[in-house]
This record gives sequence, structure tokens and C-alpha cells, in this order.
Amino acid sequence: MHTACQALQHQKGRRHYNKLRHLAKDARHDCVVFANEFHQHCYLPREKGESMEKWQTRSIYNAAVWYYNHCSGQMPIVMVTEDEDAIRQYGNETEGVFVISFKNYLDNFWPDLKAAHELFESILQARREREIESQENNGKEYPEHLPLEVLEAGIKSGRYIQGALSVNKHRAQLEAFVRLQGFSSKETEIQSDILIYGAKARNRAIHGDVVAVELLPLHEWKGRTVALCENETEDKAPLDTTGDPMPTGKVVGIIQKNWRDYVVTFPSREESQPQGRNAQKVLVTPWDYRIPKIRISTQQAEALQDYRVVVRIDSWESTSVYPNGHFVRVLGRIGDLEGEIAAILVENSICVAPFSEIQMSEMPVSSSKNPWKVSPEEEKRLDLRATHLIFSIDPKGCEDVDDALSVRTLPNGNLELGVHIADVTHFVAANSYTDVEARARATTYYLADRRYDMLPSVLSADICSLLSGVDRYAVSVLWELEKESYEMLSVCYNKTIIRSAYKLTYETAQGLLDGDTSVVGDILELKDLDDRTRQKKLAELVWAVSKLTDIARHVRAKRDSCGALELEGVEIRVQLDDKHNIHDLIPKQPLEVHETVAECMILANHWVAKKISEHFPHQALLRQHPPPRQEFFTELRECASAKGFAMDTRSNKALAESLDKANDPLDPIVNQLLRSMATHAMSNAMYFSTGSCSEEEFHHYGLALEKYTHFTSPIRRYADIVVHRLLMAATLKEKKGDVKDNLLSNKDLEELCKHINNRNRAAQRAQKQSTELFQCMYFKDKTPETDERCVADGVIYSIRTNGVLVFVPRYGIKAAAYMKNKEGLVISCQGDGSCEWKPGSLQRFQNKITSTTTTGESVTLSLFDHITVKMLVQTSRCHADTIKLEIIKNAPHQSADMEVSQRSFQRVKCELVKAVSQSAEAAQRAQEKTRVEVIDEDFEKYCQTKGASLYQLLEEIRDLALLDVSADIRT
Repeated sequence: MHTACQALQHQKGRRHYNKLRHLAKDARHDCVVFANEFHQHCYLPREKGESMEKWQTRSIYNAAVWYYNHCSGQMPIVMVTEDEDAIRQYGNETEGVFVISFKNYLDNFWPDLKAAHELFESILQARREREIESQENNGKEYPEHLPLEVLEAGIKSGRYIQGALSVNKHRAQLEAFVRLQGFSSKETEIQSDILIYGAKARNRAIHGDVVAVELLPLHEWKGRTVALCENETEDKAPLDTTGDPMPTGKVVGIIQKNWRDYVVTFPSREESQPQGRNAQKVLVTPWDYRIPKIRISTQQAEALQDYRVVVRIDSWESTSVYPNGHFVRVLGRIGDLEGEIAAILVENSICVAPFSEIQMSEMPVSSSKNPWKVSPEEEKRLDLRATHLIFSIDPKGCEDVDDALSVRTLPNGNLELGVHIADVTHFVAANSYTDVEARARATTYYLADRRYDMLPSVLSADICSLLSGVDRYAVSVLWELEKESYEMLSVCYNKTIIRSAYKLTYETAQGLLDGDTSVVGDILELKDLDDRTRQKKLAELVWAVSKLTDIARHVRAKRDSCGALELEGVEIRVQLDDKHNIHDLIPKQPLEVHETVAECMILANHWVAKKISEHFPHQALLRQHPPPRQEFFTELRECASAKGFAMDTRSNKALAESLDKANDPLDPIVNQLLRSMATHAMSNAMYFSTGSCSEEEFHHYGLALEKYTHFTSPIRRYADIVVHRLLMAATLKEKKGDVKDNLLSNKDLEELCKHINNRNRAAQRAQKQSTELFQCMYFKDKTPETDERCVADGVIYSIRTNGVLVFVPRYGIKAAAYMKNKEGLVISCQGDGSCEWKPGSLQRFQNKITSTTTTGESVTLSLFDHITVKMLVQTSRCHADTIKLEIIKNAPHQSADMEVSQRSFQRVKCELVKAVSQSAEAAQRAQEKTRVEVIDEDFEKYCQTKGASLYQLLEEIRDLALLDVSADIRT
């Protein structure tokens, strides 16, 4: 009922109203909102002196009676309310219309739904406890929040500042920061985050809430903690461990709560204590350090002590130290793999229920006996099966092949480059059940040992997957290139039918590129051919891979010169044995063919972005990457200066050139870490609607492109599905004129972009957390004292007051290594470099830290020093386990052969790109000297866009391996 929605808004506020409206709009729930107040037979005027609540109840009942009669009494109508007067008044008034409480509804209609009954009892108990507490507690623990209208006026005038609260997980009891969102005062000069110090100043705000902050006087400003911290036990900051004072404030009100489901752990038997007079009250500890303890009422506390449990927060009154909540459901046992994975999913609000029957009923039929075939109606598509050598290059074991490539020589001597993307939208109609589900998921979720698909597997792994030797529908972007300079002469976009000839792995393609004939045996499509045919087809394939790579090199070098960034991420693959036990953690080997594929995908995304934004300037989905704030580069500049390098961060081009120059010939890891720091300073790339901001804001900082989108992975990204529909509408518009079907308005598209951005961040967090889970599981099974796999080379990349942060290349781990332990002892190094703990003190400098024992022995560790560290697992009953490092030797650990090969590849890659860049620049100077005009209109237009980069392979490569998300710019 429309009136019921309005009643919720009136009683509970806009947030709950919007939540209900979104649930009702979701096609998966089969809900319809009846506009009863606008219906001739249902509308009731409000009587004089009648309260809003009484009128709304009367209106809902009247509409229920009308609907019962409208259906000719063929089905009963149930009106659920907690208004006892309404139950008494209307309960027996009309036969067939039941007016009952929610408890009676459950008891009478769903008596066997045990989970619902338990949840209801939990909520009811929590409400009783809250009422009792409010009567008993008159003393205030926190100041009252200001009314919303006061907050809005204060933000407008500049007295208060609006922003999202971000709690420091390492200092969750004390430190939180508010990142500015949108204050309108011209007088406010605050450009950095605002520190919220202590629980009182946080005033019941929870991580993620949008809050209003009032700045404290200048003399009360504090600095952020620069010491390494233990999450669970340290409630007070050590003396002299804070940085320079920064803007500090207090929360005066909450504009928008960001409460969600929380994974918690009950106290152990040793920790359990009765809470006041009622032993049913229990303080549970959230899995996320940033969330405060939650008080719930339950009779199952003892039975659930060994389990991860989901709870929800109901309220946080000013008279209560902790928020109140209720029990929802059990996830699994603490430490059990499935339980821990479930915790990661819940913490990131990821729902991975199986696809429903109605969604599966929309899928086309395909089986081994009856494989899917091209429909005669689709024969009108451009048919590339007989004319193009098309192949895919993907990770080993990849099933969802959504892109393929081609290159060929045209009759006029020029080249044609093709990027062919699975035509997912042909099978996923707009607003179908499958489309609604894909939109809700927004992305495929990749974890260390599994993935959760955005689309049913019949599409993602079969009909839409561009496998070799089978016909598939595709959307193809085809460029005509000048045969020598590779200038873009023309481009076209078509719906096509393709048949991929080869499904190559990256390793096989790299082998063909390097002339390694041993990889030919890995190409299954060549196995059953005679020698002559095999050699002929192999020669064609080698030419195509080599030509693609040559084109990618030139395009990349040309665009790199315009300021595109090559940044650094660490990708670790979890290798499992047959029983799914962890066998090893393997850093991914970078290959040039990775960049070849990525460069082609970048090119297609860029040209599609230009196409759709040209035809739909106010409702196209693009991807922007805003320039980072300069203060985020402070650590990068300081670390670079420690090695004698200057970092110019004023533009992406200046930063790219500075990073290229920051090479230590004796230690390639230095450049890798500097690029990782630069990546960490970046803001996130985001989807947006072109109607929501000016064209100057479309720019992608990392790729140095004026316009960019995602088009090349519709099997695993919903944004690409939207872009495919836009592209097809744009090409149809050119042929038939105005097209409006299936296009979202700017407002709806902007709302969808926010949802996709949110889901992408959740996917990245889940990916990172699952990697860390498996890293801990890997080392948990080892004996650190005897297992050499627990010892590795580490590089110091940050100095703190009581230790250092260390990067371990072998395992892609970044973690803290303390130089002062809890007993106050400091690290001391012997003559052979081995370390032990002794009484003493630490002194921190900008680029180094010195440990001095009471006997006068001292050791200094500096930025980028190589040390030997031992990996230890710090277990936690309530939270995720973490990796902790222990310095065992003040000297490098012996490098593994794999690390050496990686470093040599980086040097070869760098030299190759520089050689091509120098070649392109030399050719350009020769052209200028002879005044040869070679730039046609299309090429000139293309050159206005700025540069590609090498780092984007981290986005486009769909390995089941995982990225170091903290170092991900995300193209």
C-alpha cells in the first residue's frame, strides 16, 4: 500500500522508506505498490482532529476490504499491524480480511518457519531490553545528536562539515577520520581529512556513516598516530607517537546511517560475565575491528560460543555505552574455511544465492547432445567466420572467455585490428529476471579458491564464452590501420558471428612470441592436423600474435609519452592441491603478452566511450579517474628523496617521468615499491553518467584518456552490459534516427553507477580478504622455527616510531615488523646479522630508525633496506587472522630464482618500451624535419587522447589469482 510506505517514512524516516521502496521495486520479490490514496474507491479524507496514524491505519484497512471484494472473495487478505486498537476495531469486522499482529501472522500462517520465529523473538527481546534501559538510565553517555534541519542549515552556513566517517582499523578505539564530502562554505579552508579522536567525539557514529562535524579550537587539534599498533589491546596512544597536529573535530549529528549485517563472535566461557540483572544480555565482538561491540539479548549465548554469527544493530541511545542489536543467523564454526568465507561475504554485503528457477527458465538450451546453434534470424549479422583468424588469450583454466582478437592484412595493404566481445545482451534482455539479478550482483566475485558468477554458467561458461571451434555471437570493434605507422584510419562497430580458431593461454602466446617451439604441443587445435597444415596454421598464428604485439607496443609507447602511468600491483595465486589444501603461494609472472591483450582492451574501451558519449551526451556510462590529492603523495616524495630521487607529482605526465627516472640499477624492488606507493595515493576510478558532471571531469588520470568506459567484459561486469546496450542504440540511431528504448535516464543511470561502484569496492575487499585468509592458512600449517618457507627477503618501505613496514616480494605480503616489543625490549643485531631482544631505546628519523641497547650496541634500519623476516600468524578468536613479521637478520635473504627472473623481465620490459618510445620520437623528428604531413583528421582526433599504460593488465586479466587491492588504481 502507498499509505503503508508513507507511514513508514513518517515514523522511521527517509532511509527506511527508501529501503522499502527499493525492496518493492526489485522484480525478484514479486511486489507491487498499490497507490490506494489515488484510487477512487480506496481514498478516505482525513477527519477533523484525527491523528495521522489513525487515518493511515483506516486508509490501509479500507483499501484491504476493497481489494478483497475486488477479488470476489476468492483469497483472504491479511493486514499486519502492531496497533492493538486497530486489531480490536477491525479484527472481526469483515469476513476474509484478517487484521492481526505479526506474531499471530507467523504463528498462524508460517508455524514451521523456525528461523523467522527465532529472528522475531530476538528483535522483540531487544526492544524490551531497550525500553527497560531507557527507563533505568537517566545519565547521558553521549551528547544528543542535533536535528537534521539544524545540521543541514549548519552545513550550508559552514559551521558544520559533512563527510563519511572512516575508522582506523589499527586504532579503532581512538582514531577515526572524516573525509570531506560537500560543504558549501567558501570560508572553510580545510583541505585534509578531519581527525575524530576518541569515542566521545565520535558520538555513536559507526564506520561508513555520513556525519556532520564541528571543528574543535586550534589548540585542541591532535596528530594522527605514527606508531605501529596492536588492534585489540591498545586503547591509549603511546606518548610521542603522533604526527603534526591536523584539523580535529567532533560529530554533532548523523546525516545518513550505514548500518548493515555484522559478523560477530560471542565471548568465550572464560570471558562470559552476566550483564547487569539480566544474564541474557551479551556483548558480542564484531569481526571488523572498526565496529564497536554490540549488546544483544539471547538465550543461545553459550551454545553459540564457537560460531560466527550475524547480528544487526537496532539503536544506539545516548544513555548507552554500546549499541543494541539482535541475533539474525549462524554462519559457521570459527576457523572453518566455509564459515570464514561466509563471514567475508556477509561483511561485504555479498549475496550469492543460487540462480532461481524463473531466471534459469529464461536461459537458452545448450547441452552436449543438443548444443546451442546460430539462429536463422541472426544470419543478418556481419559474418566473420570464414574471413578472420580470431583467437583468445586467457589464463589457464579460464571458462568465461568474453574477448577475442584478430589482425589481418586488407586487400589495400593496410591492416585491420579487431576486438571481439561476447554479445551478452542478446541473451539478457533489459529488465528480465536475469538482468535484474545481474544488476543486483553488478560483478562476478573472485575469491582465492572460487568465484561467484554474475550470470548463470550456461551463459558465462558456455553460450557467451568465446570458446574455440564453435559459433558465437559477438560485438566487434574493427579498426583499419596504416600498415607501417599503425595510424587509425577508420573504425566500425558491428554485431557479428565469429568462430574462434584458438583458445590460447598467456604462457603459450608468450612462447609463440618468443619463438619457443615447445609450446606448440599446448595448442590443442593443432594436434590432429598433418604436419604441412599444422606448420601453415602455426605460421599464420605466430604472425598474428607478433603483429598484435607490435601494434600494442607502438600505441602504448605513443600514449605513454602523453602521461599515462605505469604503476605497480602485486598479484598472488593460491595454488591448491587435489584435496583443495594450499600447496603454495605464487607471485604472478608478468609477461609482455599480458600488456598486448590489455592494450587492445583499453583501445576498444576508449573508442566505445567516444562513440556512446557522442550520441548520448547526457546518459552514457563512462569511467572517470579523478586526479589524486597532492597531500597523498607526501610519503612517496619522502621515500623517493631517501634514495636521491625527485618526484614531480603536479601531473600524471610529470609523475610518470619521475617514476621512470627513479631506478636503482642495483635494486629493481625500489622502483616497484615507489610505483606501489604512487598507486596507493590514487583515488578510485568510478563509473558515472555523462549527464551528472561537466566534460572536463570525464578524464581518466591513470590511463591519460579524455574518455573511457568498460565494454570488454560483459560476462563479469554489469557496467559493460549497460555500455553494450548504449553502443547498439548508438549504431541504430545512426541508421534509423532517434532511439529511446532500454536507455536509462541520467538520474537512473547515476543511481545505477553508485550501486555498481559500491559493489566493485565490495568485490575488491572480499578478494583481498580471501587472499589474506589463505595466506594465513598457508603459514598456519608451517613450523616457523624449522620450515624454510616461513623465512623470506623483506624490503622496508615505511618507518614508524616503534618499527617498520615491510614488503615481502616472494609472497606479496605487506606487514608490520616491530623493533620494540610489549615488554619494552628493542631489537639488537649480532655480528653475523642475527637479531635478538635486549633492553634499550628507539630513535626514529625521517628515513631511518635506530635501535640502541643499554650496553651501547646500535643498529640502524633505513628505507629500502633488505632484511630477513620470518612469517608468523597472529591468531584471533573474534577477528580474521593476520600475518605478522619478525626480523631475524639485518641482511638480505637469499633471493629465489623466480625473483631474479622477475627482475630481469622488468628490466627487459622497461628497455623494450623505452626503445620503442625512442624509435617513435626519432621518426617524429624526421617527419618534422622533412615537413611531411602524415596526420589525417581521424588520427589527429585520436591523438588528442592521452596515453595508455602498462599497469592496466591488473584490471583486464581475468585470472582467478588475486590483486593487492591496496595497490590497485582499477581502470
